[in-house]
Amino acid sequence: MTESQMTPPEPSGAERPQQASAPVLDEGTFEQLREPRGTGRLDLDGQWHQISPRYVTSQFVQNGILLVIVVAAALVVALVFHQTWAWIPGGFLTLLLLVTLIILPRQARAIGYMLRNDDIVFRKGILWQRIIAVPYGRMQLVDITHGPLDRAFGVSQLKMVTAAATTGVQIPGLTQAAAESLRDTLIDVAETRRTGL
Repeated sequence: MTESQMTPPEPSGAERPQQASAPVLDEGTFEQLREPRGTGRLDLDGQWHQISPRYVTSQFVQNGILLVIVVAAALVVALVFHQTWAWIPGGFLTLLLLVTLIILPRQARAIGYMLRNDDIVFRKGILWQRIIAVPYGRMQLVDITHGPLDRAFGVSQLKMVTAAATTGVQIPGLTQAAAESLRDTLIDVAETRRTGL
């Protein structure tokens, strides 16, 4: 038997085993990401969608905590340190926070977004309304953020960044599942609509 007959043939490219990724990248890391991907691509239905009412509850709690801190700080500075000027900024901030809490439900109901064929449209505002249309092809980054209290109430904020800073959009008050599905859809659609910036 010749030497060429004894050695097995070299496997083709399809048969070659995949080389493992650099072990240093995965050494001592977690097995998999904890956060699941979204449930799939959404339809570009051209209808207005609103945010979760849990956003209002989350904002009530956050603004309520801030209100307690402001009132406590004003009381300490005015009564303990005998600085009566503390009542002026303390009273102004307290009034501002109370007005914010009163109009918060109406502001939340005014927030909406629409997925159209070529862009996503975002609206917000009661007296000063703002409507922004962001073309899918100009999106550079889609990010989901949520603080500790937002996580406790199950809401997230989705941020879309474009080349122009003025057209960046933040959609607050999305449920975690809605934020993930919207992120995956925007990334998927943006890949097919790149405008070559």
